[in-house]
Amino acid sequence: MSIVSAIPAAGSAEALTHFNASLRFETDCADVRAALAGSEPPGFVLLDVRGPALYAAGHVPGAVNLPHGKIVASKLAAYPAETLFVTYCAGPHCNGATRGAIRLAQLGRPVKVMIGGLTGWLDEGFELAVEEAG
Repeated sequence: MSIVSAIPAAGSAEALTHFNASLRFETDCADVRAALAGSEPPGFVLLDVRGPALYAAGHVPGAVNLPHGKIVASKLAAYPAETLFVTYCAGPHCNGATRGAIRLAQLGRPVKVMIGGLTGWLDEGFELAVEEAG
C-alpha cells in the first residue's frame, strides 16, 4: 500500500461538497485572466496586496495595489459593499493574499484568493504590467 492510498479517499458526496466549497474561497490565474479579458465587466476588483515597489516592478494588468497591511474601511469606501475582491501576492510561498483576504472578510467584504499569485500568473505564460518611472 502506498502513502497515497493508505488513507482512503472521501466518498464522492463528501468530496463534491468539499471541492465545491473550495471554489467559494479561491479562483485561479487562468479564470482571472479570462474574466479580465472578457467583453463583460469582470465582476470583481483584483487587489495586488504586495508593497508599491513590487507592484511597480510587475503586476497583473488591471490589478489595484493595496498592501494587505493597509486594507482598512476608508480605503474601500469607493467600492459598493457587495464588491467582490480577489487578492493575490507573490505566490504560493507568500501568505499576503491570505492576510489581505482576512482583512477584507473582517470588514465584511466578499473575497476570494487567486491561488498561485504572481508566480502562478507567470507560470501560465501571462504578461505583467510594469509602471513607467515618472
